[in-house]
Amino acid sequence: MASPDRLRIRLANALWGLFAGDALAMPVHWYYSRQNIRREFDGGVTGYEAARHPHPEAFMIGMGYQPDVETARRKGREYDILGDHARFYRTSYTGEPTIALTETEGEHGNAVAGKDDRYHYHHGLAAGENTLGAQLVRVLLRSVAAQGRYDQDDFLARFVSFMTGTEDRNDPYTEIYLRRWFENYSRGLPPAACAEYQRNIWSIGSHGGMIRPLVLAMLGAGDAAADTAPAPYQATGMALEHQNLTHRSENVAAAVAVTAPLLLELLRGDDARATLQTHAAGVRTPAVNGNDLFKAYRDHGGPGGIPHAEMWRLHTEFDPTPLDLAKLDASATEDEVVMGHFATACYPEHGLPLMLYLAYHHDSDARAALLANANAGGDNVHRGMVLGLIAGAARSDFPEELKNGLAAHAALATEIDAFVEVACSGRRIF
Repeated sequence: MASPDRLRIRLANALWGLFAGDALAMPVHWYYSRQNIRREFDGGVTGYEAARHPHPEAFMIGMGYQPDVETARRKGREYDILGDHARFYRTSYTGEPTIALTETEGEHGNAVAGKDDRYHYHHGLAAGENTLGAQLVRVLLRSVAAQGRYDQDDFLARFVSFMTGTEDRNDPYTEIYLRRWFENYSRGLPPAACAEYQRNIWSIGSHGGMIRPLVLAMLGAGDAAADTAPAPYQATGMALEHQNLTHRSENVAAAVAVTAPLLLELLRGDDARATLQTHAAGVRTPAVNGNDLFKAYRDHGGPGGIPHAEMWRLHTEFDPTPLDLAKLDASATEDEVVMGHFATACYPEHGLPLMLYLAYHHDSDARAALLANANAGGDNVHRGMVLGLIAGAARSDFPEELKNGLAAHAALATEIDAFVEVACSGRRIF
């Protein structure tokens, strides 16, 4: 059982870990080639860096966003979620981007612009700045602090306002789940029913969908400190319900169902490695390893070229053996685990075991684990936010330089403290 002071510290550390994991990984987000990371960042990322131009592998140019403008205007709904960044996208209200896709990238097989026009997904972000995904976590933190509890309607109202408002969002990368959500919103669907399905758009099943639900689950930590049974039970249920607001995905739900109870147990102060090992046993690893998955992508000219049934098979066939972190750690090097076992793409069936391995391998040392995650590449930003929650919750110390190096440090400190106060209040918060 965690003491009240230790619980507060670990709750705060988990959130600091989330924002640090995001900002450390940001400059090398979607670098699938670790050779590119090592070449462009002098052997690898060692601290906060700005997004560099050009990004050697970027395929953001030409991503689609097609809201129903006429219906949205008739219903009085805002639809422009891209602002000045619409120039990178193919939209129903600004047309085609002026940058042509002239080449095919070798790591993932997608069409890309010429090298000088390969804008970084987070073009313009400075060292220590957070991505849009982390900014949406802050929307949730502010909602909880203002209401003194989780209120779905308040969150959704703030979510829509933030995404369509004039507040400066200098991150160009707007994930597919957001673009599909607002396409549905523009057509008049109720906000609670705008999320797209993984079965329709495969990338909806990404570990980015785990982040806010796990933050919400931490509101059950006050009950967990009192050792009452309903905490992980109800917190996991609320996390899954929140997930469905933006990500209707079987794979994300499976990952949240494992990670939410793990996070609550780490916050209690139990032995981190033993706790990770126990909860990892509930995970089944994908039958297709990372290298073979990426080969399938390249062979089909990118994941969009893979037939639907084959895509489903690639991502939902699992080894029946429980994940054994101690055995994996003893039998393979970190370089062998990254891609040799688990892909660095956005899918939680690969991302979750990779996160758990990195936390275990680095003994929940936040700095070491988060830098290893950043330098693994791929969807390291979203993995980094979840890994940051895990590593931060597991220990009562957190590197001060990672806190202080965040661009929004002062504002984050206020928002984190307010959320922790609600989580530790003892009031009913769901």
